[in-house]
Amino acid sequence: MNLKTRYLGFELRSPLMPGASPLADSLDTVRELEDAGAGAIVLRSLFEEQITQEHEHFQAALSHGESSAEAISYFPRAEEFALGPDQYLEHVRHIKAAVGIPVIASLNGITAAGWLHHAQLIAQAGADALELNVYYLPTDADETGAIVEKRTLQILRLVKRAVAIPVAVKLSPFFSSLPHFARELRIGGADALILFNRFFQPDINIETLQAVPRLHFTEPSELLLRLRWLAVLYGGLLAPLAVSGGVNDGFDAIKAVMAGASAVQMVSALIAHGPAHLTAVQVQMERWMEEHEYESIEQMRGSMSLHRCPDPAGFTRANYMRMMQGWQKLQVG
Repeated sequence: MNLKTRYLGFELRSPLMPGASPLADSLDTVRELEDAGAGAIVLRSLFEEQITQEHEHFQAALSHGESSAEAISYFPRAEEFALGPDQYLEHVRHIKAAVGIPVIASLNGITAAGWLHHAQLIAQAGADALELNVYYLPTDADETGAIVEKRTLQILRLVKRAVAIPVAVKLSPFFSSLPHFARELRIGGADALILFNRFFQPDINIETLQAVPRLHFTEPSELLLRLRWLAVLYGGLLAPLAVSGGVNDGFDAIKAVMAGASAVQMVSALIAHGPAHLTAVQVQMERWMEEHEYESIEQMRGSMSLHRCPDPAGFTRANYMRMMQGWQKLQVG
């Protein structure tokens, strides 16, 4: 069974790979992931705040967002991060020397500022490609959607001018017209798009009156949003798409590929079950493909996209109307 796929200009033996997370912190785990069949290794994100903090520009960076004393105190201290900026570069070198598959670094930030110079250092350290995770939550009513999109495009253009390696942009689903913005990112130089980053929702402790971070593993239901937008975007960008979030088994991965994904990133399932789970997912995919007479990933990719599936209305407003009518009948019955 041919699971080969092309992503970020590389021919990968499989679309399966760990997503940006602590999974790549250990060289032993990275080797296990490669042995389990990973097509590439994605490193955890290096945050803008880490870089600016190290260069004593932390306060200036915060002026672009929340700048209260409470907000400043909420950021982790430098020693709380697993890898500092210099350590991150050294880690890239070690991972690159340890495996024979592409190594993808990750930068997470929200401003088009000097910290982006680190993209060049990451490329020089040996990373084969780079993910840009623009994790930004607008809270200012005077800030328009156009301004938010412009900032992301500026970050992308600066990085593309600084490095020669491929660059993928990891997006949130919260844009007023995702297809239009995706096209703008492609024109701006994005070599791939990743759907989607996760906005972890804080809880409220009503006794201490504090916003409390909450972390939970992704659930299969979270894949549905990603499937819809993979299906909508596939074929119109001339750039590969990756899915991140909600993939737990081989059937989830097959759905993602059918919707249009060239790469399938997994984190929660690998943390829960270990690197060997990647092999189990691959075997599950191969068995299903054999049973349904698919010879390759390429044959399957995009077969359930908006423009190729038997019922494209299932990805649009018609799906909503059908669900509401079905619910009404269920209630009456």
